[in-house]
Amino acid sequence: MHQTRFLGVFGLCGLAPTATLAAVVKPAIGLERRLLHEEIDKRGWSPNDTCVSEESAPATTAPKANIWSAITPEDNAAVWDLLHDPATGLNLTAPGDAVLTDNYVYWIDTVPVNKSDALPYIDGDGPMPPKYARAIIFEGGKEPPISQEYMVGPLPVCEETTVAPLDYIYNGGMGGAVPFNGRHFDSKRSAATEPLITEVMSSIADITVAMFNGAYYGSDDDRTNLTTTSGTPLSFDGTQAFRNIMFRYPGEPHGTASYMIPLDFYILIDCTGTDASKYFLKGIVTGEMFYPSVDEFRAAYDSGEVAFAFQQTRDDNWAMVDYKPELGERELEERFSPSSLELDGKRYKIDPEARYVEYMGWSFYVHFTRSLGIMFYDIKFKGERILYELSLQEAVAQYAGNQPKAANTVYHDTYYDLGTYMTSMVEGFDCPFGATFWDVSYYEENLKVSNPDAVCIFETDMTHPLSRHRAGGGSTDYDFQNMGVVKGSFLGVRAIATVGNYDYAFTYQFHLDGTLQVEVRASGYLQSSYYYPDQQAWGPRIYQATMGSLHDHVLTWKADFDIVDTANSLQVSELKAVNQSQPWFPELGEFEQLQLDISYMEEEKQFNWFPNQQGMYVVVNKDALNQWGEYRGYRLVPGMSDIHLSVLNSPFSLKQNEFSKSHLAISQHHDTEVFANSVQNANLPWKPQQDFSMFFDGESVEQEDIVLWFNLGMHHFTRSEDVPVTLFTEAHSSILLAPQNFFDRAQDGDLKNRRWLVPDEDTGELMVETYGIELPQCPVILEEPADALGTNTETEY
Repeated sequence: MHQTRFLGVFGLCGLAPTATLAAVVKPAIGLERRLLHEEIDKRGWSPNDTCVSEESAPATTAPKANIWSAITPEDNAAVWDLLHDPATGLNLTAPGDAVLTDNYVYWIDTVPVNKSDALPYIDGDGPMPPKYARAIIFEGGKEPPISQEYMVGPLPVCEETTVAPLDYIYNGGMGGAVPFNGRHFDSKRSAATEPLITEVMSSIADITVAMFNGAYYGSDDDRTNLTTTSGTPLSFDGTQAFRNIMFRYPGEPHGTASYMIPLDFYILIDCTGTDASKYFLKGIVTGEMFYPSVDEFRAAYDSGEVAFAFQQTRDDNWAMVDYKPELGERELEERFSPSSLELDGKRYKIDPEARYVEYMGWSFYVHFTRSLGIMFYDIKFKGERILYELSLQEAVAQYAGNQPKAANTVYHDTYYDLGTYMTSMVEGFDCPFGATFWDVSYYEENLKVSNPDAVCIFETDMTHPLSRHRAGGGSTDYDFQNMGVVKGSFLGVRAIATVGNYDYAFTYQFHLDGTLQVEVRASGYLQSSYYYPDQQAWGPRIYQATMGSLHDHVLTWKADFDIVDTANSLQVSELKAVNQSQPWFPELGEFEQLQLDISYMEEEKQFNWFPNQQGMYVVVNKDALNQWGEYRGYRLVPGMSDIHLSVLNSPFSLKQNEFSKSHLAISQHHDTEVFANSVQNANLPWKPQQDFSMFFDGESVEQEDIVLWFNLGMHHFTRSEDVPVTLFTEAHSSILLAPQNFFDRAQDGDLKNRRWLVPDEDTGELMVETYGIELPQCPVILEEPADALGTNTETEY
């Protein structure tokens, strides 16, 4: 680690900071749920006359402080002051006044707590781990210019607080630094390329107007009626920088569906370095042709070689997610659709300050970070830890096509601060009525930004039993010995992040039997391309001149298992068809049947699900046996669409996407291997700041502290039904983490929400045991069928 820089005294350690810049709470952004309640009330759906309860979740107290929580607004403001103090030597400029050649703060967040520091505190009497801030600073004034990440702490700021490069969690060779050309393409860099884009497009405005009635004279010019977009990566290894810019109609009248209205017009520019006067045009692309200069493009146009195959629409009404009566009517659709309701009050408890939840034997802490969104720590079931950490690591989307934007684009949504786009949800639609809503917050400069109602917690019906069996007898109502059925429900924790064109809905389901399900669904606009008939290999035509671009979504999670304690192994059970003979079947000779081949993974590696799902991976503790002598463990159960990246050797995703290239991976835990990816990796495919493949260096994973990494996602075979937006029903992926011999029997016998049915031996009368759990009653106004005179009556039940 680099030498620590000692700074001046800002206050006494452990006391409140004395920062001069106050932490200011910005106005909340997004929908306001209380206003939605008012609208619902006006339509007669007030909680006062329905089964919707406004009752808060019962309170509980977290057993320990949430040591994974973000730094406080006061600490953020104090860190901001400290970084800008001349004594630090960072020579910072206020971001609003900065240009490319200045040093300025990009963002401030929280350094993750080392597990080695956390366990002594949460499991015993160890000290509370110190809190540190992390700050990315763009250092355009250095030679050479770089982006450097720092850690600042311990907090609160005091005489012991230091600022040092945050190098230890990255393995790419430059620690927390990345070259200037590979750093985030923020508004300063975008502004630096604007003059060149304006110069090129202004010089050919007569052609673009004639071709597609579009012109670009600069983003602030009233004559401009186009929008620009360019994806990532914008560099390969940090020695160069480029933008492959696509033009689109902004959409009229709404101006929000530009993703769906692409034009077949691109300019490619080189924007290497901090001197914008040296940026230059690499070429123009249209009609599947490349023109290295403006003069060559103009000559081709004048000769009649350049023309649009299809006229694109400017209208975006067709791409709005509103009611479309032209599609027809559905009978009875005027009735409110069924909803899952907590009829008997909430069955989970929360400590909202600690972000701590308890539910039917489960307990866990929730943390939020600007780049990853919600994360879970110290997940226990019936008092025993299952997972130390469960967290999203990255959401990758890689596109394909015979056009510069589609072929070039590989998105990392953490690069765009995925967590900051977790915004308000609509009660009763995004989450069930009566759900508990939590705000999330992060920092912009020295200010706190709050997104209201961005996380919801709810219990919901599974719509199928947890378990059931009808034992013995025939098919008549009473011709059986007994029947038991257990009601199924789970606790859901959900957040939806709208990152650009896509809405990712993340749901974590805590089931009554000790199973934990992770689910992601995708909706939103396609990043589409201009349609050409000869490009069907990259997607279908979905509108007038729009093609749905083929792409992969791969989302990576970290699951740090601690089954009973930190010493765990990965058991591999493979189903094999084997030939064998058995002496009681002499007439068969050798015959084929299933057999389990059980082994244990020895070293760190990346690996895939078995073909035909003929294998089972279980995290076990060889030092912990259940009553029957079996290793206690948790199984990884693939759900829907557990995929990895299709393209493994693309120059645009060569090394910065290693975590996306296998279904699963296992590594030994290290405090230095916190994240699978870096928030600054997107522009460094050839020389990443964080190379996930370097985690796998031959270390043992037998009875060690191990981490499982898994991928969910979907190969997006685009279709007409992606208009206006992709549907959650199809774009869905999941995995289950389920007990495998962790207990001595299924964890459903202690649940009272069940029915036990036994016929009386003498009378045949059906005896039903309810265990005192009855259906709660609530007032519901139902409309009776019309009577003979054609009038309706209302009855309260």
